[in-house]
Amino acid sequence: MLATDRPSSRIRMASIVCGIAAVALTVLTGLPVLAQEADRIRPVTDAELANPSDDEWLMWRRTLNGWGYSPLDQIDRDNVGDLRMVWTRALGTGLQQGTPLVRDGVLFMPNPRDVIQAIDAVTGDLIWEHRRDRPDDLGDYMIGVLIETNRNIAIHGELIIDTSMDDHVFALDAETGEVVWDTEILDYRVNPANQTSGPITAGGKVFSGRSCDPRGGPHACVITAHDAATGEELWRTRLIPAPGEPGDETWGDVPFERRGHVGSWMVPSYDPELNLVILGTSVTSPAPKFMLGGTDLTHLYHNSTLALDGDTGEIVWHYQHLNDSWDLDHPFERLLVDTAVRPDSSAVSWINPRLNPGEERRVVTGVPGKTGIVYTLDRETGEFLWATPTIPQNVVSVIDGATGAVSENSELVFTAQGQEVLACPHASGGKDWEAGAYSPLTNTMYMPLRNVCARMLSISAADESDEARRLYALAWRSQIAPGMDQVGSIHAISAETGESVWNYQQRAATMSLAATGGGLVFGGDVNGRFRAFDDRTGEILWEINLGSSVSGFPITFAVDGRQYVAVSTGTPRFIDLTPELRPSVGNNLFVFALPEPE
Repeated sequence: MLATDRPSSRIRMASIVCGIAAVALTVLTGLPVLAQEADRIRPVTDAELANPSDDEWLMWRRTLNGWGYSPLDQIDRDNVGDLRMVWTRALGTGLQQGTPLVRDGVLFMPNPRDVIQAIDAVTGDLIWEHRRDRPDDLGDYMIGVLIETNRNIAIHGELIIDTSMDDHVFALDAETGEVVWDTEILDYRVNPANQTSGPITAGGKVFSGRSCDPRGGPHACVITAHDAATGEELWRTRLIPAPGEPGDETWGDVPFERRGHVGSWMVPSYDPELNLVILGTSVTSPAPKFMLGGTDLTHLYHNSTLALDGDTGEIVWHYQHLNDSWDLDHPFERLLVDTAVRPDSSAVSWINPRLNPGEERRVVTGVPGKTGIVYTLDRETGEFLWATPTIPQNVVSVIDGATGAVSENSELVFTAQGQEVLACPHASGGKDWEAGAYSPLTNTMYMPLRNVCARMLSISAADESDEARRLYALAWRSQIAPGMDQVGSIHAISAETGESVWNYQQRAATMSLAATGGGLVFGGDVNGRFRAFDDRTGEILWEINLGSSVSGFPITFAVDGRQYVAVSTGTPRFIDLTPELRPSVGNNLFVFALPEPE
């Protein structure tokens, strides 16, 4: 439903224009001029972040539970075919994967290369733009292909908050774009870490993770919390244990300074009742474990789900999804859902035998990693409940239902240099940073997945001329999964039973999704198509060709009683597997709505 008790964006823009005119007149005449005071963007409270207005999109996945769901229902199955573009705007150059935020009719958009814009959400007019002064030598220290990306920003009080590529966290005045505070997290020349995703804010804190370059050592691999009002650091938690700390034994005799690259490079979820920050982690560097003390070691906390105490950063529990030799990270969105748990043994591969079918549980669910496997864990304890594959995968052989222990396919585990295997999926992921969504109307998760594999080779030494080889000591050639010719898919999976509700397949790789109260799932693909699907059947109800790959995260919002849908385009992925598809490469933001009543 729509909430309409918002200051009109037309009034606000008129006030801003009036204020600019007043300043100009003051400069010309030297006399003070009284201008109409602008309607301020209302401060965002912790209560609103925990339970936002239907009209607004205040964080990466709109809510702290990571759902990517909006209750708005003005646009629904019956009328979505009438959706029309109402405005578009070019974005900055670089690797574009941004998520807009919307507050009081203002859309805040992260652009590549540490640029943030405030835009009138109804007209597309620019209100302000902040361009961070970026050091020229970032590429000398960072993972070079990732120094442009800025997936999301956060809002708290009157501040827009983001992490920067030079390893700072900073806040801008939401009204003006001026810097309010700026705090260094790491010295990027000493402990480089790529901050490709921004933070979330909750309980007055700013929670953020990062992808740590192995050249930065274990101290670059941290989760941090900062005071949202001042930027003061409150705690930091290292994701690699030091000698004497719990988990140190899982690294064997590997010296502490050689332990690296276990990052958390996507956005956490947060449970305010349990006060838990829930996040995922990535692979080690190098990836083959025979190069890191032995394949029998688990190297915590790589490829795990962790729950951290929101006040202290203490690790409350962890669950490891994979002892990873293939760069199959597990840092993606965690869906926090309260649901009956009744996994169907005919559809689900691995089930905890102690489960009482139908019991209500607070769970962490979704597809947390590149393997495309759905995992459902107890949110309070980390207890394994059930898991099942969704796409072709051959790296996990079995999961012990009673313990949750994962056994990898021993035939694919590298034990020496020069070995080659066919691993499914490949290192760009059957699932990657492109987010799925969850709808409480259907108790179903919707996941953008890919049918991809790779011939992977364990190389003899790091190759500084190639980032993947430098980081992981792997070389690989991608291919579509054997027996298939479709790369992209959207899987709709019951959060209660694990059953496949529907499975949409197509040639082009699919991208991020958003679900709505109108019974719709919005999502795009690398060939520029942006679509609305029926959340019950997967039927395509509307689509448009945007020309370039739909690389950003779709959202929906409302202003003055009218619902809008926004999404952005940029650089394509997986296009090497579908050479007949030739989208253009253009960074643009598009906004759609139903025609206004005559």
